[in-house]
Amino acid sequence: MYDYRHETDESLFYQVSLDDEKAFEEIYNRYWAKLYSQAFKRIKDTEAAREIVQDVFTSFWLHRHDRIIETSLGAYLHTAIRYRTLNLIEKNWVRLRYQMNVQQESEPIKNTTEENIFLKELSERLRLIVDGLPPQCKRVFELSRFQYLSNREIATELNISEKTVENHLTKALRLLKTHLRDLISVVIAFLITLLA
Repeated sequence: MYDYRHETDESLFYQVSLDDEKAFEEIYNRYWAKLYSQAFKRIKDTEAAREIVQDVFTSFWLHRHDRIIETSLGAYLHTAIRYRTLNLIEKNWVRLRYQMNVQQESEPIKNTTEENIFLKELSERLRLIVDGLPPQCKRVFELSRFQYLSNREIATELNISEKTVENHLTKALRLLKTHLRDLISVVIAFLITLLA
């Protein structure tokens, strides 16, 4: 039986594009632990980190025939993990905002002063960061995250390519992560208690 462990990433990627499941299995074994560790460091949730890694590998396999990797395979996979973890954090933030709005409308008395201050500070920081984005990047982010349009719908609306939409979202999420880094662990802990 052929041993894939000595193959380069480039060779494995090429073989995967030819439907070689064993080559895919080798990539999976080679990168799973590193990708899981990267995801877990960002979101501190074992199950969610596993799901993110699984989603990245599933997408990698499903798009094996049309996937173009311009950097190294490792860099591509790590970038995919980073994008998905930031996306999850941002989605959890949107869910938190929604649930807190519902809670405020239905049970306003139960909100503590600390929760209100925390949410107000987080909202203000988010708004300042979004307002500081370049105009088109800001518009793409708002259409995606506040109006829930797909990348394709945004591309059509703004007459730009889907790749440009992805680039703007990646840039916006990177800035959000950088500016909110000190609050991310607090947000996640808050989410866990709220959504449990």
